[in-house]
Amino acid sequence: MGAKGKIALGVVVSVVVIGAVSANAGDDGDSGSGGNGKDSAASADRESGTKSDTKSGTKSGTKADADTKKDAEADKAEKKVAFQGDGDFEVGTDVKTGTYRTTGNTGGLCYWERAKDASGEMDSILANDNVSGTSYVTISAGDKLFKSSGCKDWEAVDTKATGTPAALVKGDGGMHRVGVDIAPGTYKSTGNTDDLCYWERTKDASHSMESILANNNVSGTAVVTVAAGDAYFKTTGCKDWKKTG
Repeated sequence: MGAKGKIALGVVVSVVVIGAVSANAGDDGDSGSGGNGKDSAASADRESGTKSDTKSGTKSGTKADADTKKDAEADKAEKKVAFQGDGDFEVGTDVKTGTYRTTGNTGGLCYWERAKDASGEMDSILANDNVSGTSYVTISAGDKLFKSSGCKDWEAVDTKATGTPAALVKGDGGMHRVGVDIAPGTYKSTGNTDDLCYWERTKDASHSMESILANNNVSGTAVVTVAAGDAYFKTTGCKDWKKTG
């Protein structure tokens, strides 16, 4: 059994915010003090156009606003955001115990940490990781603090939820829930170099050493059987995995 490639202790993320400045144009001045028939006719046309445009625009705008609100609500319901990807969260106050997921992370810039206190010392760390792709983490009753930096928002996971398991998964996709994200079976990853490919089969999402069923760092071709009884399959730095049996 190979040793786990790395456990990161933290990252520093630099954020640059670019503001936008909007300017409102001023009202045009009067072009003249008098009026004539031609000006009156033009004014009448403008009045007519305004009335018609306003009526049509109001209808269209109302429908667009309704559609936008509907899309926003659907998006919010789909994501089920529990807490943000940046911050320190006190367990039991800011975040409940349970299993959470973050997806869409790139470059290993997402860092999370489970801690037994808020001292910030090495001994307080219960588990931690840098993430590319997806990560699942179970926050337990004994945890005091959950730290997250540079991650996408975390959503609560329904442990009874089902999905459509895939037979092909990204080699740098992070954690895949067995039976939901990935189908049980034998998988092969080819073309890996310098032992940068790391895979792991786990029995839960606590990320403790005790949760690891098997793991390895790989060069060349990797073959692993993901059992139906496994909870998660983790892969980082590997070529894509294809189900072969």
